Amino acid sequence: MAQAAAPSVPSPPAPPSLMLAGRWRPGLPLADYWVSEKYDGVRGFWDGHRLVTRGGQVVNAPAWFTAGWPALPMDGELWAGRRAFEHAQATVTRQAPDDRAWRRMRLMVFDLPEHPGRFDERLPALQAAVQAADNPVLQAVAQRKLGTDAELQALLRDTVRGGGEGLMLHRGDSLYRAGRGDDLLKLKPFDDAEARVVGHLPGKGKYAGRLGALLVETPEGKRFRIGSGLTDAQRDHPPPVGSWITYRYRGVHEATGLPRFATFLRVRADEPRFQATR
Repeated sequence: MAQAAAPSVPSPPAPPSLMLAGRWRPGLPLADYWVSEKYDGVRGFWDGHRLVTRGGQVVNAPAWFTAGWPALPMDGELWAGRRAFEHAQATVTRQAPDDRAWRRMRLMVFDLPEHPGRFDERLPALQAAVQAADNPVLQAVAQRKLGTDAELQALLRDTVRGGGEGLMLHRGDSLYRAGRGDDLLKLKPFDDAEARVVGHLPGKGKYAGRLGALLVETPEGKRFRIGSGLTDAQRDHPPPVGSWITYRYRGVHEATGLPRFATFLRVRADEPRFQATR
């Protein structure tokens, strides 16, 4: 008797092709850029019919959350407010949507990936699409022009002081192109990056019998330890091997290219497959 064929398992959706942010550098022509707040949430891509993360995972949002959204792709950040990243991540990654948790969420839209125009043209089209949707959880990111670097630095200080993460700068003359370049830039008071956990190193002294440091690997294959920034609970139950984490650092060592003063920031539970951060 012929064996019944095993049921096919659908392959996970491919990650969307998104524009990625570089880092703002002094000397770039500030007048060419629109400036907005960098929202500390989970990258959310609306393909016109469903929400997915930057890694391609389907986001199980309640039906009321996406009601009335336009049938055109939108790039944005699923955000719960300042200093609320953990709430946003837990809400977005939950398989069964928690209606109460989603009431704190919104999609802050900052681009239209399939619009053929330059950002100067995409911006009014984005604002019109959000307004037509008439759903308060769908919001267009406020953009502004600044005249001087002193104004830019003052806005950065005010944003961070108020609990924001930093600023984004979007070149007005740019088309939407997937990948990294100078069309989209971020400005924060510290550097950060992502790495994959490849090992748990035992602690010594007061950390004996617990995690001492994470052994991590960058997307380029460089390995280093991160022992700072971990809570007692994280030392008892460390991020699993294979998970991706975000860490902060202060420049890199000239000889090795490894980050200086790397400090653990958080686990990226929304990103099982690596893709560089916005």
